Order: sequence, then structure tokens, then C-alpha cells
Amino acid sequence: MTKIIFTLNDGNKKIIEAENGLSLMEIARDNDLGIEGTCGGSISCCTCHLIVDKDWFKVVGPPNPDEEDMLDLAVDLKPTSRLGCQIEVSDDLNGLIVKIPENN
Repeated sequence: MTKIIFTLNDGNKKIIEAENGLSLMEIARDNDLGIEGTCGGSISCCTCHLIVDKDWFKVVGPPNPDEEDMLDLAVDLKPTSRLGCQIEVSDDLNGLIVKIPENN
């Protein structure tokens, strides 16, 4: 299992042991962390917007062009913003830190 650290709106942290192959959107949604994932991961909304910790952004990588288009609609956009549906959990992400934006 891969540990993902979510920083919640109130500043508290929630560590989730996640199964590889799932998306961050699925993990956050299924653990009631304030992520909707309205489109189910089809890159047609931004309700799974997450902010990747700057030290992890190089590991996770930048958004693809379709994701960038959707992120333009996100509130509280940051340079390390990503859509959670587009980040798949793998062993390489063990310890990943992401923040859930306030107005997601």
C-alpha cells in the first residue's frame, strides 16, 4: 500500500494507505475528504482539483493539455495544481503530500 498525505481545508492531515492503480480523486472521494469527482475522471470538470506539494511536483509531473484546460476553471489555482483524477497511485508516490483547496 502507498501512503498519501492529504492536507485538509482545516489544516489537519489525513494519511491514507492507498491501493496502487487508483487515482487520487477516487481515494479522496471514497474517504470523504471533500473531493467530489463529479465527472468520474473524464477530465470534464475540476471538482477533484488538488495542490501537489512543491517537493513532489517533479515526481508527479505537470498536467497534460486537456487537464490544463480544465484547471483554468479551478478556484485557488496554484503552480502545482493538478486534477486528482489524472494522478494514479504507484509505489513511486509513497509519502506524496497533496492539499485539498478550500473552495473545491
